[in-house]
Amino acid sequence: MTKRILVCGAGGFIGSHLVKRLKAEGAWVRGVDLKLPRYESTEADDFAVGDLRQPDFVRSVVDQRFDEVYQLAADMGGAGFIFTGANDADIMHNSATINLNVLEALRKRNCSRVFYSSSACIYPQENQEDPDNPNCAESSAYPAHPDSEYGWEKLFSERLYLTYGRNHGFQVRIARYHNIFGELGSWNDGREKAPAAMCRKVAQSTDGDTIDVWGDGRQTRSFLHVSECLEGTIRLMRSDFTGPVNIGSEEMVTIDNLIDRVAAIAGKHINKNHIPGPTGVRGRNSDNRLIKEKLGWAPSTTLNDGLIKTYTWINAQVEKGRKDI
Repeated sequence: MTKRILVCGAGGFIGSHLVKRLKAEGAWVRGVDLKLPRYESTEADDFAVGDLRQPDFVRSVVDQRFDEVYQLAADMGGAGFIFTGANDADIMHNSATINLNVLEALRKRNCSRVFYSSSACIYPQENQEDPDNPNCAESSAYPAHPDSEYGWEKLFSERLYLTYGRNHGFQVRIARYHNIFGELGSWNDGREKAPAAMCRKVAQSTDGDTIDVWGDGRQTRSFLHVSECLEGTIRLMRSDFTGPVNIGSEEMVTIDNLIDRVAAIAGKHINKNHIPGPTGVRGRNSDNRLIKEKLGWAPSTTLNDGLIKTYTWINAQVEKGRKDI
């Protein structure tokens, strides 16, 4: 029997990739978002464009019992969007409203198997002050002290999904994503994350140019290619483990090193001009001990392999833009 699956946030970066992956498995997929995917046509069997903050719209798309529901819809972006403070009220209101609406609609249709995409931004600031030794073990989330309102909303929503699991018999699965990147994502609209931003800056530069970098460049992160994110997400959804569990890479690099890697892929020498800007915590890296224990799996794609794919795609977008001028 063909699975019927709902993907909320299907017009976004990870959501559009997820739809494609689920369709390749033979599922019937309904996508929902404020917008259609930006760079490719959706592969969803049905795509509803609308606002998940509106209860009537949510009820209209949850009009049947789905075998699986993936809730990725959120108001989010990279450091330039999350850490300035200017978007905090929208981030908290919009994302919380979406989750409240979706869960209530699922309850009324008896759609009990639901995946929620949380974030590594829920981890306490003080656990991520040492760029060489951050602590992002799942058990370290409490006492809670996220570094952004985005992180606080994600933590609230984790608890919201878990309470629906306890009170209404939902089969909830929760993953904390760590800096997912790849092709078809934001790269020039102010919501892009560090890998896409650096790929764009390098693609737009010539050999020997200087690019601006927020902070001192010694802050650390790990970055996970979207293909591995999808694999972990689906494995978790179909496991008997609720989570929360990290889905991320343990290959930690400095931001300066990230730039050097992108420049090497492009065959360019790029200088760095470190300037003030929103940077978030000093260090963050996925701790994959729990996912290995519970799922017998952890991501294995290297950062360089993911960057090659991402840079190739973003460079093509930059070149296309030059031709269109």
